[in-house]
Amino acid sequence: MLKIKNLNVSYGSIKAIRNIDIDINSGETVCLIGSNGAGKSSLLNAISMLISYQGTIIFKEKEIKQYNSSQLVKSGLVMVPEGRRIFSKLTVIENLEMGGFVLKDKSKRMAMIEKYLNMFPILSKRKNQLAGNLSGGEQQMLAMARALMSSPSLLLLDEPTMGLSPVMVLKLFEIIKKISEDGTTILLVEQNAKIAIKLCDRGYVMNNGEITLSGSSNELENNKLIKEAYLGV
Repeated sequence: MLKIKNLNVSYGSIKAIRNIDIDINSGETVCLIGSNGAGKSSLLNAISMLISYQGTIIFKEKEIKQYNSSQLVKSGLVMVPEGRRIFSKLTVIENLEMGGFVLKDKSKRMAMIEKYLNMFPILSKRKNQLAGNLSGGEQQMLAMARALMSSPSLLLLDEPTMGLSPVMVLKLFEIIKKISEDGTTILLVEQNAKIAIKLCDRGYVMNNGEITLSGSSNELENNKLIKEAYLGV
Protein backbone atom coordinates (compact mmCIF):
# COMPACT_ATOMS: atom_id res chain seq x y z
CA MET A 1 0.00 0.00 0.00
CA LEU A 2 2.81 2.41 0.92
CA LYS A 3 6.37 2.17 -0.38
CA ILE A 4 9.03 4.69 0.59
CA LYS A 5 12.40 4.57 -1.14
CA ASN A 6 15.53 6.61 -0.41
CA LEU A 7 13.59 9.37 1.36
CA ASN A 8 15.45 12.50 2.46
CA VAL A 9 14.10 15.61 4.18
CA SER A 10 16.14 18.72 4.93
CA TYR A 11 15.45 21.95 6.79
CA GLY A 12 18.04 24.27 5.30
CA SER A 13 21.41 22.69 5.97
CA ILE A 14 19.99 20.28 8.55
CA LYS A 15 19.11 16.78 7.32
CA ALA A 16 16.11 15.54 9.29
CA ILE A 17 15.69 12.28 7.36
CA ARG A 18 18.39 10.30 5.58
CA ASN A 19 17.86 7.60 2.96
CA ILE A 20 14.84 5.94 4.53
CA ASP A 21 13.19 2.86 3.02
CA ILE A 22 9.81 1.68 4.42
CA ASP A 23 7.14 -0.71 3.15
CA ILE A 24 3.63 -1.02 4.61
CA ASN A 25 1.23 -3.68 3.36
CA SER A 26 -2.54 -3.41 3.28
CA GLY A 27 -4.15 -4.34 6.58
CA GLU A 28 -1.00 -3.97 8.68
CA THR A 29 -0.49 -1.89 11.78
CA VAL A 30 3.11 -0.66 11.77
CA CYS A 31 4.71 1.38 14.54
CA LEU A 32 7.56 3.84 14.29
CA ILE A 33 9.42 4.47 17.53
CA GLY A 34 12.41 6.63 18.38
CA SER A 35 13.61 9.43 20.61
CA ASN A 36 12.48 13.05 20.36
CA GLY A 37 14.00 14.71 17.32
CA ALA A 38 14.60 11.42 15.53
CA GLY A 39 12.62 12.59 12.49
CA LYS A 40 9.39 10.63 13.01
CA SER A 41 7.01 13.58 12.57
CA SER A 42 9.00 14.79 9.56
CA LEU A 43 8.43 11.39 7.98
CA LEU A 44 4.66 11.58 8.47
CA ASN A 45 4.60 15.18 7.23
CA ALA A 46 6.44 14.13 4.08
CA ILE A 47 4.00 11.27 3.46
CA SER A 48 1.14 13.76 3.90
CA MET A 49 2.80 16.24 1.51
CA LEU A 50 3.03 18.92 4.19
CA ILE A 51 6.77 19.34 3.59
CA SER A 52 9.00 18.86 0.57
CA TYR A 53 11.21 15.80 0.24
CA GLN A 54 13.64 14.03 -2.04
CA GLY A 55 13.12 10.39 -2.92
CA THR A 56 10.05 8.33 -3.71
CA ILE A 57 6.78 7.84 -1.82
CA ILE A 58 4.33 5.50 -3.55
CA PHE A 59 0.78 5.21 -2.24
CA LYS A 60 -1.47 2.69 -3.98
CA GLU A 61 1.04 2.41 -6.84
CA LYS A 62 1.09 6.16 -7.46
CA GLU A 63 3.74 8.70 -6.46
CA ILE A 64 2.07 11.02 -3.96
CA LYS A 65 3.46 14.12 -5.68
CA GLN A 66 0.88 13.39 -8.38
CA TYR A 67 -1.89 14.19 -5.86
CA ASN A 68 -2.88 17.50 -4.38
CA SER A 69 -3.85 17.54 -0.69
CA SER A 70 -7.57 17.03 -1.31
CA GLN A 71 -6.93 14.21 -3.78
CA LEU A 72 -4.63 12.51 -1.30
CA VAL A 73 -7.41 12.42 1.31
CA LYS A 74 -9.93 11.23 -1.27
CA SER A 75 -7.52 8.48 -2.28
CA GLY A 76 -7.54 7.21 1.30
CA LEU A 77 -4.47 8.65 3.07
CA VAL A 78 -5.26 10.69 6.19
CA MET A 79 -3.13 11.86 9.13
CA VAL A 80 -4.05 12.68 12.71
CA PRO A 81 -1.30 15.21 13.49
CA GLU A 82 0.59 15.63 16.72
CA GLY A 83 -1.24 18.08 18.98
CA ARG A 84 -4.66 17.13 17.56
CA ARG A 85 -5.30 20.46 15.73
CA ILE A 86 -9.06 20.28 15.97
CA PHE A 87 -11.26 23.25 15.09
CA SER A 88 -11.64 24.56 18.61
CA LYS A 89 -14.35 27.12 17.81
CA LEU A 90 -16.55 24.57 16.07
CA THR A 91 -18.74 22.00 17.80
CA VAL A 92 -17.93 18.29 17.87
CA ILE A 93 -20.45 17.58 15.11
CA GLU A 94 -19.14 20.46 12.99
CA ASN A 95 -15.62 19.05 13.32
CA LEU A 96 -16.86 15.67 12.12
CA GLU A 97 -18.64 17.32 9.20
CA MET A 98 -15.36 18.97 8.21
CA GLY A 99 -13.70 15.55 8.28
CA GLY A 100 -16.38 14.21 5.97
CA PHE A 101 -15.96 16.84 3.26
CA VAL A 102 -15.22 14.12 0.69
CA LEU A 103 -18.75 12.75 1.19
CA LYS A 104 -21.02 14.77 -1.06
CA ASP A 105 -24.12 12.76 -0.13
CA LYS A 106 -25.47 14.37 3.06
CA SER A 107 -27.25 11.19 4.20
CA LYS A 108 -23.99 9.23 3.95
CA ARG A 109 -22.15 11.96 5.84
CA MET A 110 -24.73 11.93 8.64
CA ALA A 111 -24.57 8.12 8.79
CA MET A 112 -20.78 8.32 9.20
CA ILE A 113 -21.14 10.92 11.95
CA GLU A 114 -23.53 8.60 13.78
CA LYS A 115 -21.11 5.69 13.32
CA TYR A 116 -18.22 7.51 14.95
CA LEU A 117 -20.30 9.05 17.70
CA ASN A 118 -21.17 5.45 18.57
CA MET A 119 -17.50 4.40 18.40
CA PHE A 120 -16.55 7.31 20.69
CA PRO A 121 -19.48 7.50 23.17
CA ILE A 122 -18.01 10.47 25.06
CA LEU A 123 -18.20 12.49 21.84
CA SER A 124 -21.86 11.65 21.51
CA LYS A 125 -22.45 13.19 24.93
CA ARG A 126 -20.45 16.27 23.93
CA LYS A 127 -21.63 16.52 20.31
CA ASN A 128 -23.02 20.05 20.61
CA GLN A 129 -20.16 21.42 22.70
CA LEU A 130 -17.33 23.52 21.30
CA ALA A 131 -14.35 21.29 20.62
CA GLY A 132 -12.06 23.69 22.46
CA ASN A 133 -13.91 22.93 25.71
CA LEU A 134 -13.16 19.20 25.56
CA SER A 135 -10.46 17.56 27.66
CA GLY A 136 -7.18 16.58 26.01
CA GLY A 137 -8.25 12.96 25.69
CA GLU A 138 -11.63 13.92 24.26
CA GLN A 139 -9.97 16.20 21.74
CA GLN A 140 -7.70 13.35 20.64
CA MET A 141 -10.73 11.12 20.16
CA LEU A 142 -12.36 13.86 18.12
CA ALA A 143 -9.24 14.23 15.96
CA MET A 144 -9.27 10.49 15.28
CA ALA A 145 -13.01 10.40 14.58
CA ARG A 146 -12.66 13.38 12.24
CA ALA A 147 -9.91 11.57 10.31
CA LEU A 148 -12.01 8.40 10.06
CA MET A 149 -14.91 10.33 8.53
CA SER A 150 -13.24 10.05 5.11
CA SER A 151 -12.94 6.23 5.43
CA PRO A 152 -9.14 6.16 5.06
CA SER A 153 -7.39 3.05 3.84
CA LEU A 154 -4.15 4.30 5.46
CA LEU A 155 -4.31 6.21 8.75
CA LEU A 156 -1.21 8.03 10.02
CA LEU A 157 -1.20 8.65 13.77
CA ASP A 158 1.40 11.06 15.15
CA GLU A 159 1.88 10.70 18.92
CA PRO A 160 -1.83 10.15 19.71
CA THR A 161 -1.28 9.59 23.45
CA MET A 162 1.07 12.50 24.12
CA GLY A 163 0.17 14.30 27.34
CA LEU A 164 -2.72 12.01 28.23
CA SER A 165 -3.40 10.18 31.48
CA PRO A 166 -2.56 6.44 31.72
CA VAL A 167 -6.27 5.58 31.72
CA MET A 168 -6.90 7.62 28.56
CA VAL A 169 -3.81 6.10 26.93
CA LEU A 170 -5.25 2.62 27.38
CA LYS A 171 -8.64 3.72 26.03
CA LEU A 172 -7.05 5.20 22.92
CA PHE A 173 -4.99 2.10 22.25
CA GLU A 174 -8.15 -0.01 22.52
CA ILE A 175 -9.76 2.23 19.90
CA ILE A 176 -6.69 2.04 17.64
CA LYS A 177 -6.81 -1.75 17.90
CA LYS A 178 -10.48 -1.75 16.89
CA ILE A 179 -9.79 0.54 13.93
CA SER A 180 -7.08 -1.88 12.81
CA GLU A 181 -9.37 -4.89 13.24
CA ASP A 182 -11.94 -3.12 11.06
CA GLY A 183 -9.41 -3.25 8.21
CA THR A 184 -7.73 0.15 8.25
CA THR A 185 -3.97 0.12 7.65
CA ILE A 186 -2.17 2.15 10.32
CA LEU A 187 1.24 3.77 10.63
CA LEU A 188 1.63 4.73 14.29
CA VAL A 189 4.28 7.10 15.64
CA GLU A 190 4.27 6.69 19.39
CA GLN A 191 6.47 7.48 22.41
CA ASN A 192 4.90 4.70 24.47
CA ALA A 193 7.00 2.01 22.82
CA LYS A 194 5.94 -0.82 25.12
CA ILE A 195 2.25 -0.65 24.21
CA ALA A 196 2.88 0.39 20.60
CA ILE A 197 5.04 -2.67 19.89
CA LYS A 198 2.43 -5.00 21.39
CA LEU A 199 -0.30 -3.37 19.31
CA CYS A 200 1.53 -3.50 15.98
CA ASP A 201 2.36 -6.27 13.54
CA ARG A 202 5.76 -4.82 12.68
CA GLY A 203 7.83 -1.83 13.62
CA TYR A 204 10.69 0.44 12.66
CA VAL A 205 13.14 2.18 14.99
CA MET A 206 14.35 5.63 13.97
CA ASN A 207 17.36 7.49 15.29
CA ASN A 208 19.00 10.69 14.02
CA GLY A 209 16.92 10.65 10.86
CA GLU A 210 17.70 7.05 9.91
CA ILE A 211 15.98 3.69 10.28
CA THR A 212 18.33 1.73 12.53
CA LEU A 213 16.24 -1.38 13.16
CA SER A 214 13.08 -3.09 11.95
CA GLY A 215 11.27 -6.32 12.64
CA SER A 216 8.12 -8.04 13.80
CA SER A 217 6.47 -7.05 17.04
CA ASN A 218 7.93 -10.11 18.73
CA GLU A 219 11.42 -9.43 17.38
CA LEU A 220 11.40 -5.84 18.58
CA GLU A 221 9.97 -6.76 21.96
CA ASN A 222 12.76 -9.27 22.57
CA ASN A 223 15.60 -7.19 21.15
CA LYS A 224 18.13 -6.32 23.85
CA LEU A 225 18.78 -2.80 22.56
CA ILE A 226 15.06 -2.04 22.35
CA LYS A 227 14.50 -3.35 25.86
CA GLU A 228 17.24 -1.11 27.25
CA ALA A 229 16.42 2.02 25.26
CA TYR A 230 12.61 1.99 25.08
CA LEU A 231 11.05 -0.68 27.30
CA GLY A 232 12.76 0.17 30.59
CA VAL A 233 14.31 -3.30 30.99
